[in-house]
Amino acid sequence: MMEINQTHEKIVNIIKEKGPSLPIQIAKQLDISSLFISAFLSELSRQKRIKISHLKVGGSPLYFIEGQKEQLEPFHKYLHPREAEAFLLLKKEGILKDSEQKPAIRVALRSIRDFSIGFKKQDEIFWRYFSTPETEITKTIRPKEEIKKPKEEDKKEKPKPIKKLKQPIKNTKETFPNPLIIKQKPKKEKEKSEFVKNIIQILSRFEVVEEKNYKAKEYNCIIQIKSELGTINFLTQAKDKKTISETDLKKLLSNAQSIPLSAFLLYTGKLSKKALEFTQTYSSVLKTKKI
Repeated sequence: MMEINQTHEKIVNIIKEKGPSLPIQIAKQLDISSLFISAFLSELSRQKRIKISHLKVGGSPLYFIEGQKEQLEPFHKYLHPREAEAFLLLKKEGILKDSEQKPAIRVALRSIRDFSIGFKKQDEIFWRYFSTPETEITKTIRPKEEIKKPKEEDKKEKPKPIKKLKQPIKNTKETFPNPLIIKQKPKKEKEKSEFVKNIIQILSRFEVVEEKNYKAKEYNCIIQIKSELGTINFLTQAKDKKTISETDLKKLLSNAQSIPLSAFLLYTGKLSKKALEFTQTYSSVLKTKKI
């Protein structure tokens, strides 16, 4: 336990010194395998000692500590072009009104969560750049009554019939749809195949932290394994397939590292020659077992 705590402190100190870092950079600095670094980083994140970026560099997020968020700015070049455009616009303006933006920018503003902070004002959605002081909100967004003050003679309006008032009142009701929300009918839980049921039985000796999804011949979940270095989580996939290809392994490992976790594959068939070479190359973060 003492060694684990010491490693935690070393990781935190590296991030303090170097700023936002990738797991592979920290692993190289400490000369520790990426498998264990991923486990340590996950634990430090759960302890809220470090933070994880939403943007990804080569499929992996950045790890940083409180007060280092501004150091994420140079990494905006790794954003999708439309997200990078939204980032630069928001940084320049400080505050943006959602309804005045192009649909693609509105979507992007919801995606760049490291830099954009959404809020509502006067029943409108706005976005604030993370480093823009909240005091700027009242300076930038004027109250509606200040935007257009009615003249004294305008206040003396003739009473309108109730029937004629109904239509204007109806027209003043506005909605602010979120373009990211897609209404879907609730799906019924799919029946598990015999293969999936067998896999669940095999994994019962471990703790299944989260069940991801499953098909007739595939099962995905996150399991937790206890080791001398503490508990380690794996993105686990079971596959009922005649031959596991290198592509199968690349996709699994990419999904695992984006969390980031190490990957664990259970398979019924065999590994292709290239798949076998791939497992040997990435043995520190990828484990496989024939069932």
